[in-house]
Amino acid sequence: MAAPGSPDFALHTLGWRAFQDLCAVVLREVWGQSVHSFADSNDGGRDGAFYGTWQQPADTTGVQDLPVGPFVLQCKHTKKADATLSPSDLDDEFDKAQALVRRGLCTSYVLLTNARVSGTSEATIRERLLQAGVLHPLVLDGQWVCDTIAGSQRLRTFVPRVYGLGDLSQILDERAYVQAQSLLGYLQEDLATFVVTDAYRHAVRAVQDHGFVLLLGEPAVGKSVIAATLAMTALDSWGCLTINAHNAEDLVRHWNPQESNQFFWIDDAFGAVRHEPQLTDSWSRHMRQVMTAVHGGAKVVLTSRDYIYRDARPYLKEYAYPLLHEQQVVVDVAQLPLEERRQILYNHISLGDQSPAVRAKLKPHLEAAAAQEPFHPEVARRLGQRAFTRRLKLSGPGISHFMGHPTEFLRTIYAQLGPDEKTALALTYQAGNQLPAPLSLGPVQEAIITRLGSTPAGVSRALQALTGTFLRLAAPLGEDTGQGWSFRHPTLQEGFAEFMAADPNLLGIYLSGLDWEAALTRLDCGGDDQRGTLIRVPTTLYPAVADRLRLIQPQLSREWAVQLMWCNFFATRCSDTFLKHYIEKDPDFIPRMTRLGSFLDSRHEPKVLARLHRAHLLGAQERKRVLEAVAELAVETPDAAWLRRPEWQEILSDDERHRLLQRVKEKLVPDLAWTLDSWRGSWMETDDPAAFYSALETELTTYREAFESIDPVAASAFEQALVEVEEMVTSAYEDPDTPPRTGHQPHEGSPTRDMPYGRSIFDDIDS
Repeated sequence: MAAPGSPDFALHTLGWRAFQDLCAVVLREVWGQSVHSFADSNDGGRDGAFYGTWQQPADTTGVQDLPVGPFVLQCKHTKKADATLSPSDLDDEFDKAQALVRRGLCTSYVLLTNARVSGTSEATIRERLLQAGVLHPLVLDGQWVCDTIAGSQRLRTFVPRVYGLGDLSQILDERAYVQAQSLLGYLQEDLATFVVTDAYRHAVRAVQDHGFVLLLGEPAVGKSVIAATLAMTALDSWGCLTINAHNAEDLVRHWNPQESNQFFWIDDAFGAVRHEPQLTDSWSRHMRQVMTAVHGGAKVVLTSRDYIYRDARPYLKEYAYPLLHEQQVVVDVAQLPLEERRQILYNHISLGDQSPAVRAKLKPHLEAAAAQEPFHPEVARRLGQRAFTRRLKLSGPGISHFMGHPTEFLRTIYAQLGPDEKTALALTYQAGNQLPAPLSLGPVQEAIITRLGSTPAGVSRALQALTGTFLRLAAPLGEDTGQGWSFRHPTLQEGFAEFMAADPNLLGIYLSGLDWEAALTRLDCGGDDQRGTLIRVPTTLYPAVADRLRLIQPQLSREWAVQLMWCNFFATRCSDTFLKHYIEKDPDFIPRMTRLGSFLDSRHEPKVLARLHRAHLLGAQERKRVLEAVAELAVETPDAAWLRRPEWQEILSDDERHRLLQRVKEKLVPDLAWTLDSWRGSWMETDDPAAFYSALETELTTYREAFESIDPVAASAFEQALVEVEEMVTSAYEDPDTPPRTGHQPHEGSPTRDMPYGRSIFDDIDS
C-alpha cells in the first residue's frame, strides 16, 4: 500500500517554463482535452488555451465544472517553497482577463499555481474573475497538481522528473518502493534534473511496442539517465520487476519465463570506453534467449556509445534477428533540439551549487551555451557546479569554450586539486571504479597515498568532499554489496585516466597493483589511436608491463571470455615495440597463437597473428604451422573463415589462398556427402540445432561463392549440398507464434518547440 497523506513534489525547484509545460501535460493527460501551451511572455494573459466543446472525462473524479469554452489557462509559478498566492499577485491578470472576455477569447478561466491558495484568497480570486466577465473561473493550487501527479501513472511516464522531486512512498507500492529507493540512491540527482526529450519519448514507444530499445549516443549525452528513467517508469506505470544486469549472461541468468513483467537494463552493453569483443560475442551467443524473453513479455533496454556499437554491430548476427535492424528500436540520444538543450541547461544551473551572483553573471551567456556544438548534458551539469568552474572566465567566450572543450578543462581541474583529492580519485580508479566504503587500505593503496603526499584521514575527508561532483556514493545497481565510491560519470573517469598517465611515478605504483582483468582492459601499450581513453603506458614502462603480463598469463583460465580479452589486448593495444618486449619475456607466446582449432570465426588467435604479421614478427616456421592448421581445418571441419575474415586477408598471400582452394576442390568436394552425414549425426548433441546448421550453411555458402568464378562444377556441388541443409536450417529458425504486444499509448506531452521565447527560459535562473 502507498503511504498515507498528501504527496508533495518540490514544484518550486522547477523553472517557470518547466512548470508551464508540466501544467499543459497534466491538463492533457487528466482532462483529455486538446490544450495548447503558449511559448512566450506576449500571451496577453494566456499561458494556454482550449477551443471547442468540453468533453467531460470518463473518470468522474476529474474536474467536471467547466462546461463552456473557449477556455484560458494561466500559470503562476514561484521559486519559494511553501509560498502562498494572494489576490494582489494577480492584479495584472484580472485586467488581462477582462480584455480577453471582450475579445470573445475567454468564457472559462483556469488558474494553476504551485503555491498554496487559502480558502479566502480563492473566493476573492474567483470573485475578481467573475467581475472581469469570466463565467466559469477555476483555481487549482500546488496541492491539486501534486495530487494529480500522484494519482496518474500515465502522467508520470511522460513527466518522470517527479520521481526525483517527491516522496516515492506516496505513489509506489512496497515492492516497487524498495527497488525505486535503490535506483534513486544511485541516480536521484539525475532524475531531479531530467528533461523529457524526443529521444525519451521514442524510447518509451519502442519499449511499449517492441519490448526492446537500444540507446546510442556520444559520451555524456544522457543515455544512462534515460535508461534509469525508463526503469522507474517500468516500476511505476508497467508494474515491472526491474533488474540492472551487467551483460547478456547476467540477463539470461535472471530471466524467469514465468514472470512476463521483467525489465532489464544493461548499461554500456558492448564496452564502457572501447569495444570489448568478449561482451559483444556473449550478446551474439545469447541473442536467441534474449529475443525469446522479449517475445515472452520482458522489456530490455541497452545503452552504448555510438562508436562502440559501430564496432560491435558486425558481430551481432543481425540477419538472424530482424528486430535489431528496425530503426524504431534504435534511439540516437544525442539529437537534442535547442528547446530541450535550454531546459537541460536551466535544470542543471538551477539545481547546482552556484551562488546567485555567479548565476547572474552566467545568465546573459546561457542561450549561447545551449546552442554550443557539441552539447553534452554532463558538461551542462558541470557548469552548475562550483568544483568544475573555479577558474572559469564568466564571459561569452569563456563559457562557450568550457562547453565545447570539456576534456581540456578536466585536465586543468585535476591538476589544480590538492593531494588529498587527487589521492581519493586515484584510489577510486585503482579499485576498478568501485572503492568500498568504509575505506579499507592494502599495501598498494598505502603506497599510492604515500607517493601522492596524502594521509588516510585526508583521503577520507576528500572522498566526502568529492561526493556529488566528481564521485557518487551508492551501492552498485543490481548487487547486494555495500556502498562504494565511483566516478559520477564515465567521462570523469576517462579524464582522470589521461591525467594519471602523465605521472610516471604514480603510474608505476598503479601498474604494480593491477589484477589480470584490469591489466587487459585498462592498459594501452601503444595501440592504434582508438576512441575511449585507457591508461597509456609510456615506453619506459614497457618492460615492467611485459613482466607483469608474463606473470599473469599462467594464472589465466582457459575460459573463452578470458582468452578473448587476452588476445584482444595484443591485437589492438600494443605497438610493435611492446610486442617485441613481450615476446622476449614469453618465448612460447607465438607458438601458443598458432595452435588453431575448428571454427576460425570464433577463434581469438587469428587477430593476434595478423597483428604479429604487420609487425614482421611472424617467422617462417610459425607461418608454416599456421598454413598447415588452416589447410586441415578447411577440409575436415569444413571451415572457410580464412576466405571471409579480414585478418586472414592480411596473413595469407594470394598464392597461399589459391593452393588452399585447390586442396578444398580435391579433398572436400568429392566427400561432401560424407561431410553432411557427419554433421547430420552430430546435430542431436547440440542444444541449438538452428545455430548448428546455420554454421554449416555459412561455410558451404562461402565455398560456393569462392568457386563460382573459377570452377562452376565445384560451385554446383556446394549448391547441391546447401539444398540438402536448407530445409533443416529454415525449420530451426522458425519462432513460435507470439501474441501481438498491446498496451495503451499515453499522450506524449507537448511537442518540441525550437522557436525563441519572448521571455527567456533563463529569466529566473538567478532568483
